[in-house]
Amino acid sequence: MESPQPILKVRDIKVHFPIHKARSWPWEKSPVLKAVDGVSFDLYEGETLGVVGESGCGKSTLARSIIGLVKATEGEILWQDGNIAGLSEKAMRNIRKDIQMIFQDPLASLNPRMTVGDIIAEPLRNYYPELSKDEVLSKVREMMAKVGLLPNVINRYPHEFSGGQCQRIGIARALILKPKLVICDEPVSALDVSIQAQVVNLLKELQQEMGLSLIFIAHDLSVVKHISDRVLVMYLGNEVETAKAEPMYDDPRHPYTKALLSAVPIPDPELEKAKVIELLEGELPSPISPPSGCVFRTRCPIAEASCAQNRPYLMDVGDQHFAACPKA
Repeated sequence: MESPQPILKVRDIKVHFPIHKARSWPWEKSPVLKAVDGVSFDLYEGETLGVVGESGCGKSTLARSIIGLVKATEGEILWQDGNIAGLSEKAMRNIRKDIQMIFQDPLASLNPRMTVGDIIAEPLRNYYPELSKDEVLSKVREMMAKVGLLPNVINRYPHEFSGGQCQRIGIARALILKPKLVICDEPVSALDVSIQAQVVNLLKELQQEMGLSLIFIAHDLSVVKHISDRVLVMYLGNEVETAKAEPMYDDPRHPYTKALLSAVPIPDPELEKAKVIELLEGELPSPISPPSGCVFRTRCPIAEASCAQNRPYLMDVGDQHFAACPKA
């Protein structure tokens, strides 16, 4: 029996932004902000990959490079046996039917001058202009029902809805073309906790119903654990650990992952009280001038002098668990 093949392969992707400023000397090089600095992973059909890390670690830039909103500086993004990294806007047009995105701010991602029906129907009109008005309306109403929106709100505008309802509109718009991959860029971070659970459960239901693959980006590790099959941890544009969700949470290997997980609240009051929180010292370094060697060494509690010499890459620590730390 053949093993399943990934639908998406990301290979050593880098996204660097030159910083334009006045130079003291003509030969002086402009500084470069390394937002993503060599990330690789595979994504399989029907799988959810959770991507976690602090603000500024490059999660959203990685997501935008996959969908083509940001051009990758180096590396490959292999989709359906073709490298889509660096493709032109025209070349990416057909690919976007299969790769859609749900954004962090549900209200800001919706056109305030368009009704709910028009917002959800817009992708259909762009990609399937041959559809009649009745066919478009039928598909829009069907998708609204799937995401939990009542049919009588089809002519309302985004400002008339709550944050959770606006995110349902964004989900409907992303799924109306029946994509194969949906990138969720912190889709619940702007919502109340109770609404977060509803949106996450909705995404899981739609994933099973439509056979979707998801890349789910979030700060909240408890949310990521609930929805993800595998987890990728990023720090300062680098991947520091990746594993299946349960092994990652039960036995984190990288010091940064351990610190992140120690900050996750435990529902049991006694266990929460007895828990040891691993605080990170110092501030997040600048991606313009990251530390040499291991980028985490300036905040790492077990760092040694040798950590400044060589950059550690992901090493197999068993059972498809990889960590970028020699002591893992």
